[in-house]
Amino acid sequence: MLDAYEALHRRIAHMSRELRLFVMAALLMGMAYSIIDATFNNFLNERFALSGFERSFLEFPREIPGFLVVFVSALLWFLCSRRIGALSMVLGVVGTLLIGFASSAYAIMVAWLFIYSLGQHLFMPVASTIGMELAKEGQTGQRLGQLNAVRNFAAIGGSFLVFLGFKFLGFTFHHTFVLAALAFALAAGFMFAMKRDKTHPPTVYLKLHREYRLYYILAVFYGSRKQLFMTFAPWVLVTIFRQPTQTIATLLTIGGVIGILFQPFLGWAIDRLGERVVLISEAVLLVFVCFGYGFSKSLFPEDIAFLITCVCFLLDQMSMSFGMARSTYMKKIARQVTDIQPALTVSVTIDHIFSISVALLGGLIWSAFGFQYVFLLGMFIAIGNLFAAWQVRVPKSYTASGPVPATLAPKD
Repeated sequence: MLDAYEALHRRIAHMSRELRLFVMAALLMGMAYSIIDATFNNFLNERFALSGFERSFLEFPREIPGFLVVFVSALLWFLCSRRIGALSMVLGVVGTLLIGFASSAYAIMVAWLFIYSLGQHLFMPVASTIGMELAKEGQTGQRLGQLNAVRNFAAIGGSFLVFLGFKFLGFTFHHTFVLAALAFALAAGFMFAMKRDKTHPPTVYLKLHREYRLYYILAVFYGSRKQLFMTFAPWVLVTIFRQPTQTIATLLTIGGVIGILFQPFLGWAIDRLGERVVLISEAVLLVFVCFGYGFSKSLFPEDIAFLITCVCFLLDQMSMSFGMARSTYMKKIARQVTDIQPALTVSVTIDHIFSISVALLGGLIWSAFGFQYVFLLGMFIAIGNLFAAWQVRVPKSYTASGPVPATLAPKD
């Protein structure tokens, strides 16, 4: 771990000012989100004792900001991507403190969760946009992989801090919410210190382009399967296997360690093997992950089933990184550079339309038939994703190392 930290420190020292500021923001943001992720499900379980359906219904107000992000971004057209990133961190501060200290009732907590989630979803498209802006041509996958590795490194620190705090230091949920809010505040400062970049007219956020339809379809499948894992995978560990806060924190820590090595490799694979190979691999992996989540408890003794579920949890964490391939695919098929951030923002809205629906449907399925059938639904979604990924093609003007000069590009 010390060697990894020293290597990261050397890399930061040789970065440009803008990249250095963004890396520091990513570190703090990754730590903050990790602290919340490691504690939120147990916070809900202990504070409100939710049923499976009540837990799934909570995803409706949490994911509504994802649906609204394209409209909110259009309203904030006068802010560049870097200022939107700073604003999203400020919303993280406000939402985190309100959830931790002003949630006297479930309905009130839902309102604070909306604020927190709005900040989280505003940051999603601009994170990829800024990362690709700060990359050399032909190395966008590598740059996004490096930035995701930074966030994973931070996630290790956040989740490990939660583990130590609850295990040895007498932490309560109040401690973790304060620490997360402080990290968000520092991240906002670093984002605001970055130089302003170009803004986009509000109308460009509200357009769907026929040329990008496969990218939108991939967003549909991503949103559908993402919500199953974000909502129900940790809920299986908490309620079916009765695991405490420390277990989720430990798994997030292990996943962060894996991510430090895996995400740069994944970025390299995107640049060298192409988005099609990477996205097909993701879809195949998810079929097996869904099967493990849903049916390991029925097929194996509980201790073995628990280990299989933990492995699926870690593989699921890794699979979230494959979104880099969708972002770089969008960059390569974009008709013009100014289409990229609006298209990424629109995809967040599209995937959340389906993620909200799947969350509610999954809660009904869990209540009526059992958790296994939620993940059976996930297997069908993963198979649909496989067929969509099979159709991915990058324009001929791109090679493994970047775009071919116009004079050398093949004629249609």
